[in-house]
Amino acid sequence: MRAIIQRVSTASVTIDADEKAAIGKGFMILLGIETEDATEDVSWLCGKIAQLRVFADDQGMMNKDIKEINGDILLVSQFTLHASYKKGNRPSFIKAARPEQAIPLYEAFIADLSEKIGRPIVTGTFGADMKVALVNDGPVTIIMDSRNRE
Repeated sequence: MRAIIQRVSTASVTIDADEKAAIGKGFMILLGIETEDATEDVSWLCGKIAQLRVFADDQGMMNKDIKEINGDILLVSQFTLHASYKKGNRPSFIKAARPEQAIPLYEAFIADLSEKIGRPIVTGTFGADMKVALVNDGPVTIIMDSRNRE
């Protein structure tokens, strides 16, 4: 399971010209689920994200997590995070989980992360053609992969 976590001042998702979700200060997360992923990956990744200290304290140091700033989270499914690009010029997505496997893990991720931060998170629509807009604050962008825990 792979996540791109961006610290944002604002972010939104639009589907068919309608804004589906929008947040203020917090995290915009792109989540890719692969065929090897299971609920243990969900739990590990949600735990890391909930405790990720990248928000400024009173001295301007990155010491606060999402809960401490009462931040929002916008989560968007992103199967292309598991693109294989080593052969040729057209990426292969063979490692990306099919919807029948990915949707339950995506929903588990939403529930687990919401519980860990103590508030609901907003999402795009799984599998939809989405337009994502954000203002990356910093910029701060962190890549996490549950296959690379060390």
